[in-house]
Amino acid sequence: MKVAVLGAGAWGTAISCVLAARLDVTLWARDAAQASAMAASRRNDRYLPGIELPSTVKVTADLGDTRSAELVLAATPVAGLRQLLGHSIKTPFVWLCKGFEKGTGDLPHQIAAAALGENARFGALSGPSFAEEVARGLPCALTLASRDAGFAREGAAALHGGRMRVYYSTDLVGVEIGGALKNVMAIAAGISDGMGLGLNARAALITRGLAEIARLGTALGGQPETFMGLAGAGDLILTATGDLSRNRRVGLELARGRSLDEILATLGHVAEGVFSAKEVARLAASRGVEMPVTDAVNAVLDGRMAPAAAVERLLARESKMER
Repeated sequence: MKVAVLGAGAWGTAISCVLAARLDVTLWARDAAQASAMAASRRNDRYLPGIELPSTVKVTADLGDTRSAELVLAATPVAGLRQLLGHSIKTPFVWLCKGFEKGTGDLPHQIAAAALGENARFGALSGPSFAEEVARGLPCALTLASRDAGFAREGAAALHGGRMRVYYSTDLVGVEIGGALKNVMAIAAGISDGMGLGLNARAALITRGLAEIARLGTALGGQPETFMGLAGAGDLILTATGDLSRNRRVGLELARGRSLDEILATLGHVAEGVFSAKEVARLAASRGVEMPVTDAVNAVLDGRMAPAAAVERLLARESKMER
């Protein structure tokens, strides 16, 4: 099977490494110089240093080289998805990005439906997966979600193999909401850890963060069981606790007193939670869903509140029934 991976960042490079053992993989990089360097060195020193790209992966900067693919995987940030889909992609399409589009507030499936049509075969691949570990061949489990049950099942079967286990789901909205909101909660966990508040506090934040994800997700049409699965609890636990998490790193640095602009300038990768937090709050307000952790994260990101004050505001909330 021929697969095209569009986007030669960390995740695009990692999944190309894994799939190359079983499939015919072409990796497309937007930057021609980067593509040329990767093709020559068989490494992606900018985004995934220390990982050898299999010799069977074809690296290109020409989208025309991907036209024969039977399945396209988009490994760009959400911000680049709409432009990518403007290239008349007709092949079954799966995106790996998580979050909301800045400005429109659209989730990836809304962007895809507008560009490809509601009847196109598309879906999201999500779950707990640090690119570096995936590229090294360490075990992981993911979920491929599509409203088209047949495509979800076929796409999962095509990608499943080796040490990458792929389940399938028809709850596209739930899987996307879980993937987008866990980044916001990871910022909160990073702030807590950066302030030295301890493991108890981190566990409480993760648990209450998951409750917020489930409340908003079900209000938007997601299925409750999705938020207890790989794309919900699994991805949240990884991103909130793992040292490879970019969003957690943002929280850690905010707690240490660094400005958001400075953090993002030195991060080297996109931290989707920073851009998703406002959209999450907007959606929650429009549905009447209470999101205190999200509100606290937004207050810190906007500079309206210091991390310590945001924590105190959360602790000062009145006692209530857990739900």
